[in-house]
Amino acid sequence: MSAYSISKIFPSDVASFKKIDQLLEQEGIRRDDNLDYTCAIFDEDLNVIATGSCFGNTLRCLGVRQDYQGEGLLNKIVSHLVNLQFERGNSHIFLYTKPCTAKYFTDLGFYEIVRLPKKISFMENKKSGFQTYLSKLAKNPWTGPRTAALVLNANPFTLGHQYLIEQAAAENDWLHLFIVSEDSSLVPFSIRKQLVQAGTAHLKNIIYHDTGDYIISRSTFPSYFLRDKEQVIESQARIDLTIFIQIAKELDISRRYVGEEPTSLVTSLYNQIMQEDLPKAGIDCITLPRKETAEGQVISASTARQAIKEGNWKLLERLLPQSSLDYFLSEQAKPVIERIQAADEVRHY
Repeated sequence: MSAYSISKIFPSDVASFKKIDQLLEQEGIRRDDNLDYTCAIFDEDLNVIATGSCFGNTLRCLGVRQDYQGEGLLNKIVSHLVNLQFERGNSHIFLYTKPCTAKYFTDLGFYEIVRLPKKISFMENKKSGFQTYLSKLAKNPWTGPRTAALVLNANPFTLGHQYLIEQAAAENDWLHLFIVSEDSSLVPFSIRKQLVQAGTAHLKNIIYHDTGDYIISRSTFPSYFLRDKEQVIESQARIDLTIFIQIAKELDISRRYVGEEPTSLVTSLYNQIMQEDLPKAGIDCITLPRKETAEGQVISASTARQAIKEGNWKLLERLLPQSSLDYFLSEQAKPVIERIQAADEVRHY
């Protein structure tokens, strides 16, 4: 084994990626769409016998050819990727794997956060990482009988988001508002958080939270060992909900609010799973109809991004609260507007 060395695979190396794909296929997985680094170990005939990849602070697409398993190649790949993460400044590392292989990563210093039997195991390299996250969550200044939660990306923050938050805040003593902090959206997290807080400053019973690494976005959820799109959506929803239920217990949350999704099949399925699973944990799932413009158009972040892309400021005035509109009319917003206008696709379905 000591003769084997690890090679970085560059995006232009089509031949090596073809061999990696063949190895992953033999292991019952496929290469993920979201990867920013890939490595491999070759044998003397230049066949790929082990591989692994990263995206952000996650390890992905790990595989060892069956006739080389037991020789420590997985350990070698994982150690290489962990060192790479440390060089990037990431000390908190996550990985996704099949439940049947989770035990191998336990031996390599990873700890299971949550598992979906026969589908996926979500792991981290800190034994008490999730418990530390739970303990740091800001709790209610004083307890109230009705405590609710709302999770949003706000890409960007619209009148629809504002309406949903206002309704939830009005119907409860306290509202825990979780803002997805993963920076995979066209509007950066720091700006999204700024716009959410500005657009809800008039509400005095909100407790703001960054989601951190435990509530992830659909765009970066791994799909490489799940068969179809619907299974990917379902798996992410159930992992998110399993984690959210533990958060809810920590914060005495008894209600979660979501907005209706008449146009998005993805979010509609996600909401359906929430409506099925949350009541089993004693949490009410309350779905509110989407806010519409005076002309009857459903207000959505996708529509707002499209309006920004097209420079349709008249439409934006009907979609955004004044605080968000003021931001996009400012000099500070120019890089974000350029990023949105340069994107090939700004609508998500």
